[in-house]
Amino acid sequence: MHPSFVPPRQVKIGDAAAFAGTTPRAIRHYHEMGLLPEPERGGDDRRRYGYEDMIRLLWIRRMADAGIALDDIRDAFGSTPAGPDDDGIAAVLERLDETLVAQEAELGRQRAAVQRMRAQGSRAGLLADVVTSRLSDLPEGALRQADLDTLLVTERIFGPLGAAVQAGRFLVLAADPELRAASDRVDAAEEALDDTVAVDDPRVARVAAERHAFERVLAAAMEEAGLDESDDALFESWDAGEIPDGGQRSMSAFEAVGKMPYDFSPARLRCMELAVELGTRG
Repeated sequence: MHPSFVPPRQVKIGDAAAFAGTTPRAIRHYHEMGLLPEPERGGDDRRRYGYEDMIRLLWIRRMADAGIALDDIRDAFGSTPAGPDDDGIAAVLERLDETLVAQEAELGRQRAAVQRMRAQGSRAGLLADVVTSRLSDLPEGALRQADLDTLLVTERIFGPLGAAVQAGRFLVLAADPELRAASDRVDAAEEALDDTVAVDDPRVARVAAERHAFERVLAAAMEEAGLDESDDALFESWDAGEIPDGGQRSMSAFEAVGKMPYDFSPARLRCMELAVELGTRG
């Protein structure tokens, strides 16, 4: 995330609704039926939505757009804090087989999402077809929930092309356990830069250097895997109009970044800024 785009830590219900492509009324309905837990309220007694709230809301919208009943979505989530797990998706698909088969000829875009979920056996099928296709060769369980959440947010902000390009990152991480472990270490170091850490704490610069070094190694691994050529092909397909936008983008990327909350402390934001500065120096 570019440091000039400073994301909010929490957003109000109107911004949450706008980002997810729904309405405040619908969100309140999700609260009433227990599909979306009630978030914290701010000093003005208004609801404040954080990262996990928004991830859950985005998955709710994707499943609802695929024609899945809200009660079934609630069952799929179960006790999972952010999104439905694969067992939940399997149960939903079983129910769909019983209740939606007769309607599938009329589902249009919904039918495509349902078919992708069946083929994938997971909620990865709720992502755009170009994203799902790029991930299709990965073995079952290779993608983590956090990876799918990230792709979901990227698709919402930058569209299917942005998410498809980002998917290359997860392809390489899934194929290289050592690289994945290194990624986990850097992620954990960044997460440790919480509100108790001062912006000028030496750890901030140290973690930024670790992030920069890791990204260079990852970029080399992606190039070795031939993902540069794959990305070029994606851009050519996009320019040729062969990749639909999926109708998901109703706002600019700049507007969307301002409505998607991330619980980043000032120290972590400074770390991100420093890492970008190191990258510009080569």
